[in-house]
Amino acid sequence: MKQLYLRIVTSAVLLTACLWQTAAHAQAAKTTEYLTTDLQNAAGAPAACEELTIPSHGSRLAAFMYTATGSKPHPTLLLLHGFPGNERNLDLAQAVRRAGWNVLYFDYRGSWGSEGDFTFANCVEDVASAVAFCKQQAKALRIDTTRLALFGHSMGGWVGLQAVAQLPILKKAVILSPWDIYATATNPDKAALAHFEQYADGLFMLHNTSGQAMLAPVLATPAAYQLAAIGPMLSAQQLVFLDENRRNEAWVKAIGAANKAGFRYEVWATDHPFSNKRVALTKTVIEFLNK
Repeated sequence: MKQLYLRIVTSAVLLTACLWQTAAHAQAAKTTEYLTTDLQNAAGAPAACEELTIPSHGSRLAAFMYTATGSKPHPTLLLLHGFPGNERNLDLAQAVRRAGWNVLYFDYRGSWGSEGDFTFANCVEDVASAVAFCKQQAKALRIDTTRLALFGHSMGGWVGLQAVAQLPILKKAVILSPWDIYATATNPDKAALAHFEQYADGLFMLHNTSGQAMLAPVLATPAAYQLAAIGPMLSAQQLVFLDENRRNEAWVKAIGAANKAGFRYEVWATDHPFSNKRVALTKTVIEFLNK
């Protein structure tokens, strides 16, 4: 009788373990299906790509939105490209849309055909214009304005931090390989600085600017471009920093020390656009957005 009882108990334990593992595997598959499974469109409210024009300080920004399926308002991610913006992270945007988010992409003033002149300060203003556009078009584009987040890559990381510090409506931000513009402008290595200016001079997709013209405001008003002291203005936002080396570690950790909402900083073995980490990047971003 005792042996029978032990066999029954053992079988029950094994069955429970199997069921738990099956449930865990099912949940894991469900939470990552945005990587492997196409969207099932909702009747009357399918996913789409909406071509948009965003007004910003008298100019028009070229933009589009990957709209999520379903008639309810959706959380929305603003996607900020770098300098000049060859890596647009649209693979990430498609996965984020499959995970139930809208994704708004736009080109800053004076870049890639958007009207106006390109400056770093204008880029920050353009984020504010994009947020205002989301509020104005919330019903038409099914935007949940209580859940706006930001993803900024390289220069877009610098722009994003400046914008989040000014726009408390942005509750979450992912900053990927941020560019410390102030460090570039004040680089004591004159050859490296000349190389950057020569590179910037050839960026025909940026309107009415040059390397020297871009960096002149940084040197004239350094406090507006430094990131070391921005931490207290970001204390209420949830932030994830991902980088490919530790060049930004000091000022990033200073931001983390002031943060009270949620902070994560990691350095990955990859390159500036995270070329070999796209799946891991996508998982990390979506898990952060949805938690």
